[in-house]
Amino acid sequence: MKKIVGYVFAYFQSLHKGMFLLATLFTALAVFCNYHYRLNHAIGQLHGLWPFAAWYAVFFLIFSLGYVLQALFLGSTIFSQKKFLLLLLLAPAIFSWKMAYTVDLTLSSNRLEDEYWGAVFYWPFKVLVITAMLLLVHHLFDKKEPFYGVTLKNFSARPYLVMLAIMVPLVAAASTQQDFLHMYPRMQSIDYLQQPGRGFQKILYQLSYGSDFFSIELFFRGFLVLAFARWAGMGAILPMAMFYCTIHFGKPLGECISSYFGGMILGIVSYHTRTIVGGFMVHVGIAWLMELGGYLGHQLF
Repeated sequence: MKKIVGYVFAYFQSLHKGMFLLATLFTALAVFCNYHYRLNHAIGQLHGLWPFAAWYAVFFLIFSLGYVLQALFLGSTIFSQKKFLLLLLLAPAIFSWKMAYTVDLTLSSNRLEDEYWGAVFYWPFKVLVITAMLLLVHHLFDKKEPFYGVTLKNFSARPYLVMLAIMVPLVAAASTQQDFLHMYPRMQSIDYLQQPGRGFQKILYQLSYGSDFFSIELFFRGFLVLAFARWAGMGAILPMAMFYCTIHFGKPLGECISSYFGGMILGIVSYHTRTIVGGFMVHVGIAWLMELGGYLGHQLF
């Protein structure tokens, strides 16, 4: 744990303060615009290719801005690199597909059961597609390097367990708030799971939900940090955190804000350890803590 704390302190000491301030202000402005004008809700009402296009515009704007600030403040010449520019254009497209694509299964005449199985299928399916996309990108751009942090090398569970322990009281506090309880547990929105005798189905749903965090860690802490570090070094961490914050639009405001700093910390760790396993462990652990917190919060408040 001491080593990870050292990584974090060293990173923030190395950051250009003006650049970091502007990046944080621009991210805060994006968060304000979303929650004031309900941008994520408006995008959700779009049809056809428009949701993909709208998310692409949001993601590309905030992600590329992180690198523009580096060019302005640090004199980075990264935009002269053609492969970097190609990945800069490609990265938002990959996650825009994830955000925009919906799964609608018709397996029976029971609408509630079909809704449940659609939810269970949704996350593993997207994990497979995102992983396949990144495998292709890795083959084309980074085939001489390990696959974006998917390795147990340099992984030790202990510091990540400490991180999870730190999160327990924070999640407990959040579980008393109405905006949190409106969102969590996520399975409260699945009517099929509200029927009695659905214990196994609830476990399967939670396992499916947990699988989603592998694709998130692979994309953000693997691809956006380790692939882009080839050109930007530790400079890849801040644009990733800005991008990561935007995928939390629509979540409780506190969760969205904390994702910016939490994503930065996980990015620092993955940059130094070259593994996303610990980040996945923390991420899925927090997700399940929030599910538990939401369930208990509804029982107590």
